[in-house]
Amino acid sequence: MTGATRRHDPQLRGFASDNYSGVHPEVLEALQVANDGHQVSYGEDDYTAHLQVLFRRHFGEHADAYPVFNGTGANVVALQSVTDRWASVICTTTAHIHVDECGAPEKVGGLKLLPVPTPDGKLTPELIDREARGFDDEHRAQPQVVSLTQTTELGTAYTPDEVRAVCEHAHRLGMRVHVDGSRLSNAAVTLGVPFREFTTDLGVDVLSFGGTKNGLLLGEVVVVLSPEAARGLPYVRKSMMQLASKMRFLSVQFDALLSGDLWRRNAAHANAMATRLADGVRGLPGLTVTQQVQANAVFAVLPREVTARLQEKFRFYTWDEHTGEVRWMCSFDTTEDDVDAFVAAIRAELLPASGSG
Repeated sequence: MTGATRRHDPQLRGFASDNYSGVHPEVLEALQVANDGHQVSYGEDDYTAHLQVLFRRHFGEHADAYPVFNGTGANVVALQSVTDRWASVICTTTAHIHVDECGAPEKVGGLKLLPVPTPDGKLTPELIDREARGFDDEHRAQPQVVSLTQTTELGTAYTPDEVRAVCEHAHRLGMRVHVDGSRLSNAAVTLGVPFREFTTDLGVDVLSFGGTKNGLLLGEVVVVLSPEAARGLPYVRKSMMQLASKMRFLSVQFDALLSGDLWRRNAAHANAMATRLADGVRGLPGLTVTQQVQANAVFAVLPREVTARLQEKFRFYTWDEHTGEVRWMCSFDTTEDDVDAFVAAIRAELLPASGSG
């Protein structure tokens, strides 16, 4: 019998982050399966060997998978593996690598970030060209990588044609393409296509594949899609403190996620809950949904005093303090009752103020 004591209210629900959710029962079961006996450490185990088979099934025969602990680590390791020490990375101003990783790509990875403002979180060839310049100028950090986020930090999804356009443009300029895919499963569900059809087949060189936001305990995977693009990734992973000694426990989670359709079920449910939430609040006075709801995120602007009162009952984040825009995230374990209770609370705040009852 465990000596641990439950120290939280399991009935507490929120919409702050898909990282708030617990671990999917099938993933917990997989961890137990991998727990018996001894396995070789540092990735020389049977589960990590099988992981290569799984990722090649989803991303193509040349894909190589490198499990790491977290998303920031995955992004830094991936970007370092395809750059020189004098490199820069073009991204959006809302990119996770720019605003949510405490400067790790720059301070730890040694990379200069070149952020570009976008209205919907997506880069285009035209936007890339704002910073894709100064090649061979020794005074300028050399643009060597374009980093996309799929789905974006604003909840929008790149279509396959949009990814293709970015990859073709970047490659013409001699640049590589990285995808921060912490919510790649949500994008695959939205797009209705297999993973490789909007990554490998279109020219993406390296990606960070997310697991934590889709039902795992912890762990992401750096996936090399263009072997000639990435250099020394095993050494980069170790030097960046992302090499797990008991790697089987990272790898077996992705076995549970990707061997069947758990990845799809979890992402589809989270996406559906976000759609339900957006549909429930659209048209309410004083509230505007600001972005297309294409995955498991809803962005909206509502009165600040309403936000403050709602945050006393439901956890969620203010995305933009200046505009009052907020972000609501749904998870694999968000229920219809959770959404309906939140919608009811929002309606109770906004409808009386309009005089409509």
